Amino acid sequence: MYLRKLLTRDAVERFPRNRMLGWREIVNAKAGGYVWKTFKEAYEEALQIGSALRSSGAEPGCRIGIYGANCPQWIIAMEACNAHSLICVPLYDTLGENAVDFIIEHAEIEHVFVQSKKLPGLLKNNGQSVTRLKSVICFTSFPEKQKEDAARMGIPVHSWDEFLMMGKENSVDISPPKPRDICTIMYTSGTSGAPKGVVLTHETHAMQVKSIDIFMSQFEDKMLEGDCYLSFLPLAHILDRIVEEYFFHHGASVGYWQGNIETLKDDLVELKPTLFAGVPRVFERVNAGAMKALNEVSPIKRMIFNILYKYKLCLMNMGYKQRLASPFADLLAFRKIKAGMGGRVRLIISGGAPLREEVEEYLRVTSGAFVVQGYGLTETCGMSTIACPDELGMIGTVGVPGTYIDMRLEEVPEMGYSPFGKTPRGEICFRGKTLFSGYYKNPELTNEVFKDGWFHTGDIGELLPNGVLKVIDRKKNIFKLSQGEYIAVENLERIYAAAPIVEDIWVYGDSFQSMLVAVVIPNEEHTKEWGELNGHVNSFIELCALPQLKKHILLELKSAADKNKLRKFEHIKGIIVEATRFEAQPDLLTPTMKKKRAQLLKHYKADIDNLYNNLREGKI
Repeated sequence: MYLRKLLTRDAVERFPRNRMLGWREIVNAKAGGYVWKTFKEAYEEALQIGSALRSSGAEPGCRIGIYGANCPQWIIAMEACNAHSLICVPLYDTLGENAVDFIIEHAEIEHVFVQSKKLPGLLKNNGQSVTRLKSVICFTSFPEKQKEDAARMGIPVHSWDEFLMMGKENSVDISPPKPRDICTIMYTSGTSGAPKGVVLTHETHAMQVKSIDIFMSQFEDKMLEGDCYLSFLPLAHILDRIVEEYFFHHGASVGYWQGNIETLKDDLVELKPTLFAGVPRVFERVNAGAMKALNEVSPIKRMIFNILYKYKLCLMNMGYKQRLASPFADLLAFRKIKAGMGGRVRLIISGGAPLREEVEEYLRVTSGAFVVQGYGLTETCGMSTIACPDELGMIGTVGVPGTYIDMRLEEVPEMGYSPFGKTPRGEICFRGKTLFSGYYKNPELTNEVFKDGWFHTGDIGELLPNGVLKVIDRKKNIFKLSQGEYIAVENLERIYAAAPIVEDIWVYGDSFQSMLVAVVIPNEEHTKEWGELNGHVNSFIELCALPQLKKHILLELKSAADKNKLRKFEHIKGIIVEATRFEAQPDLLTPTMKKKRAQLLKHYKADIDNLYNNLREGKI
């Protein structure tokens, strides 16, 4: 069975001349076509990089950091680690301002591969952990300014070509890992602020790739060596990494995007991938763009599109396969949508957060590809469940568990969820061969999430009558936005409540939205002071209805966010100003004054929906 040999050596032997890693070269400030490294070329570079690491003092078990955007060098550095039983540790700065510093120190990283534009942040003067590094290797050439900074710190630095030459001149035999050896420590956001290191073994990776292999065998059009994947999701996240490893195992190619969401469509058209994995936010942009284009055509063309859409959907609901339901509609009405994704996409996978049902349905009908949703965490090495292709009954769900993992729902009585009810609901728990080994240096948290051999995800699931899983809630007060970022809402409420104008605040977001909103109870004294300074002599209730006060509160919230160095997705983009305190309204707080979030949502749902609609339409 496939067990993480270098690249694997088996793939290199079978597909030496196949295209493996592709990127776009910039010529005269414009992106050109894709340039490729073959499997053999990538293999040889990985051998040289691995030898250079060993020559620099890295021994099996040493932690190696990789910091930067998706690119061929990222993968080659990762595979060099695999060849010598070194532990790959992705560094990811969106986990917080000091996350990179924390991870380097916590994981005891000794060598770092880094993208040139990340060097200033890595070598910043107040970054104490960087002084423990034995070498820093840039993906390209090393800028002189950063060379000087590193020299002052006593850190040896190398360009990519210099490190390749070092490995070529100092060849070291590879030291392949054992199945239970640690492959990677992948850090993910923690509820207390500090990232947590998820330990994944080589066996875990291998079993997940094999599980995807079995899932892919369902397709009439198999993913084979001629297929191509657009690497768009960060390699520091598990989903993209696992999909790439699956493609390498089969001798297929991976092309990397330019790193700009505005040029993503151009990358799709240029690369013409056959598989595309993304988060709901990307697919919602595709859907919004298509809807905008449809509204701009003549009424007759719009009517024809809608008729053909409903016709094809009807046939798919009757059991016709997507590609056979209406080739006429595909040709006449939907070909431009397919062409916008490159024209060859056969499988679209959405993960990271739930995809709205209307968007999934639209993509299933118009994209010319299978569209499925998956569910998983870093702790489950990516997808634990995934929907089946051409099954419209699975729209809005995350499908069924993979081959090498078991799932159960556990009762959560305090939230009223029971797996024994008429509709089985409860906390989603997993066990099996694709689970992580534990949190690095954190046995307490490991023991907290593992009970009787089952990993407790903290997500609430519902089993539908057809046996598939739907994610419906979170056990704790932490949730994901549509771009996949976690929000620890109680911490944010504490920060925003410190603003003098705020008496109380309820922050809201969900997996279908990319931004946060809030209901704010203004402080009456400060509100009246603001009113007098701005010429508004009104009652408190009247002041709360003023658009000017709403604008002032938003500025104060932004100031609090900036002061506490919150990340952009933690900023509140819209508010509802409420004059009546939560405790004065029935059933919004517990006897101990804790917020009943489900009741708050029920109470303000109409206002929240209207607020999000206005934000999307640019009315706020």
